Amino acid sequence: MSARADTENFRDLFLTDTPLLDVRAPVEFARGAFPTSENIPLLDNDQRRAIGIRYKEQGQEAAIALGWELATAAIRQQRQTAWRDFCRRHPHGYLYCFRGGLRSRLSQQLLAETGVDYPLVRGGYKAMRRFLLQQLEHACGNARLILLSGPTGSGKTAVIRALPRALDLEGRANHRGSAFGGLPGGQPAQIDFENALSIDWLRLHHRDPQPVFVEDEGRLIGKLTLPPGLQSAMRQSPIAVLEHPLEERVQQIIDDYIMSLAPRDPTYGDDTAVARFQTGIQASLDRIKKRLGDQRHRFLSASFTAAAAHLRQTGSAEGYREGVALLLREYYDPMYAYQLDKRRGDVVFRGDREEVIAWAQNAAESGGLPGCSHRNTAPLSPL
Repeated sequence: MSARADTENFRDLFLTDTPLLDVRAPVEFARGAFPTSENIPLLDNDQRRAIGIRYKEQGQEAAIALGWELATAAIRQQRQTAWRDFCRRHPHGYLYCFRGGLRSRLSQQLLAETGVDYPLVRGGYKAMRRFLLQQLEHACGNARLILLSGPTGSGKTAVIRALPRALDLEGRANHRGSAFGGLPGGQPAQIDFENALSIDWLRLHHRDPQPVFVEDEGRLIGKLTLPPGLQSAMRQSPIAVLEHPLEERVQQIIDDYIMSLAPRDPTYGDDTAVARFQTGIQASLDRIKKRLGDQRHRFLSASFTAAAAHLRQTGSAEGYREGVALLLREYYDPMYAYQLDKRRGDVVFRGDREEVIAWAQNAAESGGLPGCSHRNTAPLSPL
């Protein structure tokens, strides 16, 4: 079987989820990478720094000489063994460094010494990243979006995930978007977030150019910033609004933010997990203390502390109901109404989850916005 050629077909790499062997240093990988990449570096962080200094002071030949000096027999064997394992697991993958230059070629050479011919990505990480940024800019400039809006607790995420043509911004950000929205595992790096969004757009528009549903978000999702082009497109897009009674939204919040995350088994032996959960809730309350006001902040702190104790003892989250209702009614709902009023796009549909899903699926299948129903509040126009 002949060796595969090096590639610069970035679109195909991302559309096919091609495995990628990233030979950059760990510090580079941590700043940004791609969803299918695995970091097995040619140089560790200290070696990269030392070679970079040598290159700056004495030039490329001196830097290469230092690289071979640092590459002891033991280190070379370790790298070759790890790379060969990757190649066996991913026979159709590619390797890359930052620019597809010296480190990629040296990695290929070391692999070839073990009898493995493995292709590289021309231009490396820098070229792939540039491609994704260009694709994201193009997609945002030509986007046909429909925003999914609704007050906190209306179940927007569940609707987004039920639709075939949707961009799950909060899923990619690993954050629910509110002061209480932190999720286990933390958030990805900003660059990783942007790369993943661009690949999602690439897949959606590769299939067809029909409208894409996105949840109505502000500039930030947790610590991550939405790309400016996407923000601009969202501000001018038509809006579908989820509507649910307060009691149902309170239950949704309890299910999503309490029951799915809290340690609630009354036989749980380690109280530190319960304490960490309550500490997280208190930290979220403290972040919005100024907007809540001292009186409401004190009430909610006491209410949620008592609710956590009740949860620990009984496994029931009912103690959270009063505090959650107050937060929705007096904090989140007024803020949502203000933000919705500022949107430039028309509200083209209102309904509960089932109605919005049915309407959205019809919109995706028809390639535009379907006709009016009794739940609409504004005339419809094609995207």
